[in-house]
Amino acid sequence: MTTVTEIFDEINTRLADPAKVGNTNAAYQFDLTGDDGGPYHIVLQDGKGNAGAGSAENPNTTISMSTGDFVGLATGKLDPTMAFMTGKLKVKGDMALAMKLQNLLR
Repeated sequence: MTTVTEIFDEINTRLADPAKVGNTNAAYQFDLTGDDGGPYHIVLQDGKGNAGAGSAENPNTTISMSTGDFVGLATGKLDPTMAFMTGKLKVKGDMALAMKLQNLLR
């Protein structure tokens, strides 16, 4: 079973590649509920990125969901559009930035 921590570690590894970050400057806050839940972040700035446990400072986008659904989303078992439509995924803030997240999670 993949854990939230493993997913954020993997994202952090991918963010070492400036091509993945591109020219996006954004702070994402994840409010995850359930086992291994809590605040997590992905911060992209000036071609660099950082992901892991803890809150983002002044997030542009806040995503709320259960840890199980987050793992499903990150591993491709849960469709992001479907998750959003069924209320499993809640987004506050910049929706366009939320859409860009898919590239980082896969």
